[in-house]
Amino acid sequence: MIDDFLYGTAGDTGPLAEVEEAVRAAAAAEILPRHRKLAAHEIIEKNGPHDLVTAADRLAEEHLTAALTKLLPGSVVVGEEAVHADPAVYDALGGDAPVWIVDPVDGTRQFVRGEAGFCTLVALAQHGEVHASWTYAPVLGEMAVAVRGRGATLNGVPIRAGAPAPGAVLTVATSHPDYTTDAQKRALLGLLTEGIDPRPCGSAGLEYLAVARGALDAIAFNWEYAWDHAAGLLLVAEAGGAHATLSGAPFRIAGGNDLPFTAARDTATVQRILAALRTGG
Repeated sequence: MIDDFLYGTAGDTGPLAEVEEAVRAAAAAEILPRHRKLAAHEIIEKNGPHDLVTAADRLAEEHLTAALTKLLPGSVVVGEEAVHADPAVYDALGGDAPVWIVDPVDGTRQFVRGEAGFCTLVALAQHGEVHASWTYAPVLGEMAVAVRGRGATLNGVPIRAGAPAPGAVLTVATSHPDYTTDAQKRALLGLLTEGIDPRPCGSAGLEYLAVARGALDAIAFNWEYAWDHAAGLLLVAEAGGAHATLSGAPFRIAGGNDLPFTAARDTATVQRILAALRTGG
């Protein structure tokens, strides 16, 4: 069903462009008009000062839900805000229907501060496998698209993650400490070692894009909400990168992963990061 939607019977990629247009339209209608113009009542704390939701998040998700399910009848949406309202929505990731995984504003803190470092994330998955993804940073003017087995592009130009230079210090974006258990904090401390330069992450989607384009060596995250990772993991993989959880197994979008996990420019870097995390843990 998803293959027919993405490529048609003759390799038609028109639906890919239609999804891209839907993402751009949602940002234009609901996100950009509120950038640097949010009223106080449009910003709400969900689970603390680092977990915010705005009117832009909610309205953009509603916009995308209507547009994406119209493009692919029979599909469902797992969106960050819908799951916050009803956690049972997340169960669709384990069902049979095609699933649109949506983070309407990834990097809400940056969005609230009026910065450019936020994006909209959309991924299309079924039976636990991500088939396509869209990462759109509207203020930066960047649209990254990945299709399983067909590569990754940024603004229509193919991108490759490449590999770090031999002996180079690895730059690694890591989870915010507010969202870590004690065991995960210990694991992340393993990155404080010679040859690795960790820093707190910004928008997860933009960190994945940085890995996919070779501007960042790796990420090491310890939360597993699918809307933060599904799009980026496919983007990195299609750009030639790799990922693994702490146990060495692939990341599962439905959850139950051994955390932290890492995604990196190449398999060798994944193994270096995992070794450091295991030492810390």
